[in-house]
Amino acid sequence: MGLQGHEALALLELEQLRGWARDLGFSQIGISGVDLAQAEPGLQAWLAAGFHGSMHYMAAHGMKRARPAELVPGTVSVITARMDYLPRTAPDGWQRIEFERLQRPLDAGVSLYARGRDYHKVLRARLQKLADRVAAAVGPFGHRVFTDSAPVLEVELATRSGLGWRGRHTLTLARDAGSTFFLGEIFIDLALPESEPAQAHCGACTACLDACPTGAIVAPYRLDARRCISYLTIEHDGPIPEEMRPLLGNRIYGCDDCQLACPWNKFAQRATLPDFDVRPHFEAPTLLALWGWGEAEFLSRTEGSPIRRIGFDRWQRNLAVALGNALRAGLEEGDARAVAAALQGRRESASELVRRHIDWALPPAAVTP
Repeated sequence: MGLQGHEALALLELEQLRGWARDLGFSQIGISGVDLAQAEPGLQAWLAAGFHGSMHYMAAHGMKRARPAELVPGTVSVITARMDYLPRTAPDGWQRIEFERLQRPLDAGVSLYARGRDYHKVLRARLQKLADRVAAAVGPFGHRVFTDSAPVLEVELATRSGLGWRGRHTLTLARDAGSTFFLGEIFIDLALPESEPAQAHCGACTACLDACPTGAIVAPYRLDARRCISYLTIEHDGPIPEEMRPLLGNRIYGCDDCQLACPWNKFAQRATLPDFDVRPHFEAPTLLALWGWGEAEFLSRTEGSPIRRIGFDRWQRNLAVALGNALRAGLEEGDARAVAAALQGRRESASELVRRHIDWALPPAAVTP
């Protein structure tokens, strides 16, 4: 334990903390308390509805997600941090450009956040460096850093600490940054003054609900993960339900549609770190080029990327669905033949999971036992 109460505050001012955070690539810092009791009924209702799908860890942690002091005993304050990820080279009109990509059946849709380095690695290391700076100023103190890596109500903490408000799509929105940013937290045993909470500015807008291709945003501020393309292509490890497959279009890793439609993202900030620069093979990826990767190439090209964690089987599963959707989109004859041949060429060596999706993707006459 280090200094407590007014002693710590005398040495650690919020503006000083923000300066250190900016030096580390963070765009915004806030301080939240740990009483999240008002969020518990909503969390309980979401779990009771089964909206977490097969993410059983969500239910296993119970209300600990809304009780920081239970997750990390001794926690009395939470430092929240925002880090922008929109690639530095993203052109003006990037939302329109991304929507246009989704209309080209043979292009591959990969979420913007996943085209560079794994954010877990980037944020965790820099949050720890920020904690080290605090310790150098006030002495050793109890803390743990998190970034989408533990049962933490990140959006609730971000809202309470002034980083933004919860949009109708359930993501955090900021007036000067839209929603293209990651969140991270440092749970600490120092009592720091809380920053002003953010006020909501969605008004009557429903653009995110209207844009969701699967109707996963079942009500404002309520997401059914079982229908969410990000869940289906990343978290879900079994067969993608057949009724959902046509709705995926050419999206093979995640989905940005609700963010592309959000008016606030015209204010999205470019990343300050090169970590989120787009890797060359994700600049203009096509389904056939990615389908051509073997497992060794997949592992090599996704090293240090968030994509690698889904593994080669899920990667091929997602691609098979997208290629099937391309065939159903009415491709030119040459393209259709190339897609069918590529799918058939992988069928014999594919895992059972992938083969089931290949068989769905191919026209019945093209499937050879």
